[in-house]
Parts: sequence; C-alpha cells; structure tokens
Amino acid sequence: MSQPIIWVSKGGMRLDLETAAQAGVSRSVAQKWIEEERVTVEGRLRPKNYLTQAGEYLCALPPEPKPLEAIPQEIPLTILYEDPYLLVVDKPRGMVVHPAAGNDDGTLVNALLAHCGDSLSGINGVLRPGIVHRIDKDTSGLLVVAKTDEAHLGLSRQLQAHTMEREYHAIVHGHLREAEGVIDAPIGRHPKERKKMAIVPNGRPAVTHYRVLEEYPAFSYIACRLETGRTHQIRVHMASIGHPVAGDPVYSSGKSLPLNGQYLHARQLGFLHPITEEFLSFCSPLPEYFEVFLRDLRRRS
Repeated sequence: MSQPIIWVSKGGMRLDLETAAQAGVSRSVAQKWIEEERVTVEGRLRPKNYLTQAGEYLCALPPEPKPLEAIPQEIPLTILYEDPYLLVVDKPRGMVVHPAAGNDDGTLVNALLAHCGDSLSGINGVLRPGIVHRIDKDTSGLLVVAKTDEAHLGLSRQLQAHTMEREYHAIVHGHLREAEGVIDAPIGRHPKERKKMAIVPNGRPAVTHYRVLEEYPAFSYIACRLETGRTHQIRVHMASIGHPVAGDPVYSSGKSLPLNGQYLHARQLGFLHPITEEFLSFCSPLPEYFEVFLRDLRRRS
C-alpha cells in the first residue's frame, strides 16, 4: 500500500508546484493527483492553483504502483564478451538499466531477455534478472551481467570486497586543487529532494579516487576509480567539492551545456571470472559526443 506524504507548508507556492517538489514528481503528475483528489490541505481538497499558506498541513497519497513485468524486446546490444556464465555489455547513454516506474520497457533488461532468454540469474528478481551493478540512464559504458546465480554471487562478492576494478572518465567544471585525490564522504537520500542523493552524516560509506588527465580554461577531464558503488556516487562527490560533472542536469547547480545527459562514461572494467578465476579486463571507447566535446575544448585551449 502506498504511504502518504505529509508535510508542513512554508507557504507562497501553487499547490501543484509544491506537491511536485515535495513528492519528487513532475508538475503534470502532481496535477493529476490533485484532479484524482489525492492531495489535501488541512484535510480539504483544493484546486491546483491554490496558493499554500505557511503552517498548513498538506498530504499527498500516491497511487498504488502498477505491477511491472519485464518482457523481451529486440533492442541492439553492444556485447564485448559472452560465455555461458556472464556477459559484458557497453550501455549507450539514454538507456535505463532495468524497468521501474516510468520506464516500463526499452531498458537493458528488456534487451537482455531477448538476447539471453531464460539464461539470466534470478537473484535480483523478475525486474532485474542478471543485473549485478548499475549505471545511470545518461551515463554510458561497461556493465557485467550474470547468467547464472553462481556467477552472480561471485561477482557480487567482488563488489562488496571492492576488488572489482571500475574506472569512469568524466569532464567536470573548473580546475581541481590537486592532480590526484580521494573523496571519502557518505552518501544517502537527499533530506528534502526525494529523487536526489546527497552527502549526509548517516549515509552509506562512499569512496571515489580521482586523477586529472587534462585541463582546459573552464573544465577538467578526469578519471575516477570507484571503491564503492553508491547511487550517483561520482556525480554527488564531484559536485560536493565544487566540480560537478559537465552536463549533469541534477547536480550541476544550473550550469548548462548542449547535451541531454552528463559527460560520464564507465570506461574500464576488470574482475576475476567467478567460475574460471581468469582475470578479465575491458575498455570502452569514449562515445562520439564525448570525443567531440573534448576536441572542442582542446581546440579552444
């Protein structure tokens, strides 16, 4: 059953806008909730353009989530390696890893089901078969996918032990003070904005190692190595030290670039094969839009 979202208004906002901000949904979704009488002000229904008053108690009751079922879809995949136990894919920017609310299909999982059939591990359930780790929708690059439960457990142990090698390349705003460094700061859900992550005292441990590869007048090209794999880790960590990832629509503090998504690419991946114990290492070339931006920065430097 959906849990109600209850808050005390600071006043001065339209009801639809305040509901959207508090619930972490779009304005159109908030307006639909209001039309469906799911939002109350001091226990009373109000129109979407109602101007809230400071101190008013508001309540929004989200609709019950629709049950999702991942279905196979013939979507092209870039597969760098495959055997009976696992495969390594190079995910394009714009593709969601697994189905969730608002992304019922067109995901990497839908494509994997078409490619692998029933040959995907079931540890993560019917919506995330084979998924060992994830990268954001607008981050491109390498992912390892498990075909068997045994392979999944072996890969997960490497993630937990921080022995899986994962390096990302990114373009960030500004110049970092040190050519190399470590960001060790816990990450958890943002206390006010439900769709964002933040550095919070009671968050989960998160460690990112970075090194500068190139510098330009207003940007730096960096490599980041992950010890942990928290949601939005690199994006949150780099923003926390004043160098948000270029093009990041969430953490870049209003800085805009002509790209729908951030310049962040999962470039290198290395791990012990969980069955054969052979060390496997992969490198993904930078996407064309990433290379174009780098060439433009170099030209203007």
